[in-house]
Amino acid sequence: MNLKKKQMRNQILHELSIMDEQLFQKKCMMIRDRLFKEKAWIESRYIALTLSVGREVETAAIISRAWAEDKAVAVPKCNPADKTLTFYRIKSFRELEFGFYGLLEPKPSETSVVPDLALDLAIVPGVVFDRNGYRIGYGGGYYDRFLAHYHGKTVSLLLEAQLAESVPVESHDRRIELLITEQRTSKTKALSPLNENGEDESD
Repeated sequence: MNLKKKQMRNQILHELSIMDEQLFQKKCMMIRDRLFKEKAWIESRYIALTLSVGREVETAAIISRAWAEDKAVAVPKCNPADKTLTFYRIKSFRELEFGFYGLLEPKPSETSVVPDLALDLAIVPGVVFDRNGYRIGYGGGYYDRFLAHYHGKTVSLLLEAQLAESVPVESHDRRIELLITEQRTSKTKALSPLNENGEDESD
């Protein structure tokens, strides 16, 4: 594990843990309101997202809104053996159970697998993000493996406190296209190879 990533992750997790709960909930509501106005949300028909835990931007309300707008919702189940995700369509919160690391995951016996190609919007979790759309997750690499072959739109929901000037970028890291905080909605741009090496790309 990259030591700098670990340090940045731990620092942000600590800052989030001491945030006032009422303030945190207010920020989550502002972020959701921004999401629901985005073209990527409005045009989506099949949305992939995880059930939030701890101080992640709350997603249960997003799932309820998706159902109210007649959108399909797919939630991942972790496969620890190969660190991959399998998405299942859920139509009710009753189709969830506590699974890997205490996460709420779909019950395979009550839900159906959704091919990655059917998903047109993925709401990708993370701990730290930079303005280029690169993220630090929880260290398992599950979403990087998923994003490596996913071709739909990507968005991450985060607090301003989770934004950093830059994060370490490794070859397996995948960029998020749209970042939404309580203050802004930002489209990201990929770094050029020169920028990734820290060199000036200007003539």
